[in-house]
Amino acid sequence: MTSTFKYLAAVAAAFIVASSLAARAAEDLSAATAAKQLAALFAASDEVNLKLVPQTGLSRGDLRFADQFGDLISDDFHKANEASARADLAALKKVDRNALSGNDKMAFDAFKYNVEYIVKSYDNGLYKIAQMLPLDSVFGAHIQFTQVNSGAGIAPFNTLKDYEDGLKRIDGFVLYLDRAEQMMRRGIAQKVTQPRAITQAVVAQLTEAIQGGVENSPFIGPVANFPKDISAADRKRLGAAYRNAVGTKILPAYTKLKNFMANEYLKASRDGAPGLVGIPNGAAYYEYVLESFLTVSVSPGQIFADGEKEVARIRAEMEAVKQKVGFKGSLAAFFDDIRTNPKFKIATKAEFFARYAEIKARVEPWLPKYFGVMPKAKLEIKEIPEDQSASSGWAYYQIGAADGSRPGAFYANVSNLPTRTTPRMTALFLHEGEPGHHFQGSVAQENEQLPAFLRFGFAAGPGEGWALYCESLGAEMGLYDDPYQYLGRLDMEMLRAVRMVIDTGLHAKGWTRQQAIDYMLIYTSLDKKSVENEVDRYIVWPGQAPAYKVGELFIRRLRRHAEQELGAKFDIRQFHDQLLTTGVLPLAVLETKIETWIQAKKS
Repeated sequence: MTSTFKYLAAVAAAFIVASSLAARAAEDLSAATAAKQLAALFAASDEVNLKLVPQTGLSRGDLRFADQFGDLISDDFHKANEASARADLAALKKVDRNALSGNDKMAFDAFKYNVEYIVKSYDNGLYKIAQMLPLDSVFGAHIQFTQVNSGAGIAPFNTLKDYEDGLKRIDGFVLYLDRAEQMMRRGIAQKVTQPRAITQAVVAQLTEAIQGGVENSPFIGPVANFPKDISAADRKRLGAAYRNAVGTKILPAYTKLKNFMANEYLKASRDGAPGLVGIPNGAAYYEYVLESFLTVSVSPGQIFADGEKEVARIRAEMEAVKQKVGFKGSLAAFFDDIRTNPKFKIATKAEFFARYAEIKARVEPWLPKYFGVMPKAKLEIKEIPEDQSASSGWAYYQIGAADGSRPGAFYANVSNLPTRTTPRMTALFLHEGEPGHHFQGSVAQENEQLPAFLRFGFAAGPGEGWALYCESLGAEMGLYDDPYQYLGRLDMEMLRAVRMVIDTGLHAKGWTRQQAIDYMLIYTSLDKKSVENEVDRYIVWPGQAPAYKVGELFIRRLRRHAEQELGAKFDIRQFHDQLLTTGVLPLAVLETKIETWIQAKKS
């Protein structure tokens, strides 16, 4: 090779290298630009959402809008919400998805799914149905606001400003109730109303609150337990201010609302089938809300059929447990024995909470074997406040503050204690506490690299599906060595399978409330009062109940697929970290993430 040729070859090689480096630099610049665009969009969208829904910030410890209750219901609110969603979608189209990294692509897809879903409700006008059904006996503002302003909820009461913010939120709450009445009048005109039984329950709740008077109101809770550094003069002033707000604002608003609901709304409330099938455009609205909870499109008919299959499978397992413990009689008699047998009952609150403490102590040593990333937040076990207990289920979880100032809490219901039988306690703790919702919420919240909508967001399909999946982990951990605790786990799973049948039965097939109650009494061990509470929840919260089982089945399928594909390379801790460390993703996005992880592990 001549020296000239060598020189030309070297120049050509250098040009190729330089071109490759230049192309790579251009790609890196494009990726950085796209990532910055995406992060800016997420931040701007979150800021608008915090202003539109100010209570969102309370659970995060962001108190800039803590003095506001939020509009949440008016036409002006929905115009602003629609404009925000459409602006987000337009901005997202300007981001080059192909230039993004894997995690940013995942966040892009999740954000796109969420925003497109919101826009869909405005394109087809279905948001108006929710707007006309603002109050119910389970999730009405008159119930939920106690979880904010009672002094034991998500709003802090540590400083003078916290107390002043609480007073201002009361003004917003009263205004919301007035707007809710306006929307319900619109609903009467368009024949979009609550079922009669739900309206009667709301009237009873309002009546009880009014009769309780100022001193029994949960809203004076903040002035019953002042922080030490609040002066005596401020305590006196604030005590008078909170009592005055309850006596001259909240109770009169409750009285006005009760009179409207008892004298006008009740007459217009629906008889017969209580599901969405009974209102105009109810079928389309049900399919819409189903997708919002599931984060995947599944027809009501398919959910109903899958639910019946799961009910049959779980019932067969229950029969096996019944035989194992030597119970003679039908499964219905077995359930009745569990409801009534003294050995399954707890005499006192102290014993009740001691049992949960024992379960917690038994679960926690197993957790490092199943999770690589553990939450920093601690978990407390607390009692559901008395004013919420009648409308609450057996337990629920409240996430801790993002700044670590408040731990996560597993809230247990001790109202009507004789009905709180012991077999379900392990599964309940695994679901609502550890690892369940506590790991799910805390691990995401503690990942400050996530955009806010993933750090703090939630969807029932992947979220409740995860918590139900965690109930089954108890079997792998050896926590169901007591066959009655395993039966409790099956009963919890049966409840979620039954929900698939009942929710679609009510809202797509026209089941009556009594039909749903009868079905649940046959297939679960719940007492009648608990069953009635459950069914009323499904009536007023359509589409949420099937999400548990749909999500759990989806996660189970992802795990089986990962185990089959990876074989000896499968690591349960890494799999669980993939599910948790990027927040609650729509199921379709989660599936893509797990597949990407599998392929990376295989290479």
